[in-house]
Amino acid sequence: MLVTPHIENMYRLAYRFTGNTADAEDLVQDVLVKVYPRRQEVARIEKLRPWLVKILYRVFVDQHRRAVRSPLRLLKFTSSNDDDFDETLKNIPTEDPGPAEIIDRKLNYSRILQALDLLNDDQRHLCILHDVEGYTLSELVDILNVPLGTLKSRLHRARAALRQQLNRGTF
Repeated sequence: MLVTPHIENMYRLAYRFTGNTADAEDLVQDVLVKVYPRRQEVARIEKLRPWLVKILYRVFVDQHRRAVRSPLRLLKFTSSNDDDFDETLKNIPTEDPGPAEIIDRKLNYSRILQALDLLNDDQRHLCILHDVEGYTLSELVDILNVPLGTLKSRLHRARAALRQQLNRGTF
């Protein structure tokens, strides 16, 4: 009951980390399996959303590291399924924009996604957590277990790298 309101947010974030529906669903399920035995601890947590995101991020990093070291990673077929992501976006309530604004948004959105993909993993994850998901620096200190000063400098470098990729305009 406590975790249910946060599942959609966890899925959206997992999708942004993994890039596809199946891996995002697996990631959220793995987090829920880890959290279930700790029900009493979950009930005592004041800010549950950042705590769950912290677990989600750490499980993702662990799975990613394991996959990179796996000899089977070369056999894994990866494809980005934009249709699933478009369906997720359609469920987010927005004001009705005009056709020109819709096209501009899609072009900008596409450019930003492509630029984010060109960043290294740490920079991409930090930009997603802070700028897209809206986590504060203090929440990110807890989630990523990184000192505030280090986090600020990493965020600055990540934004500079993103800005540089967007200014290149090769997409």
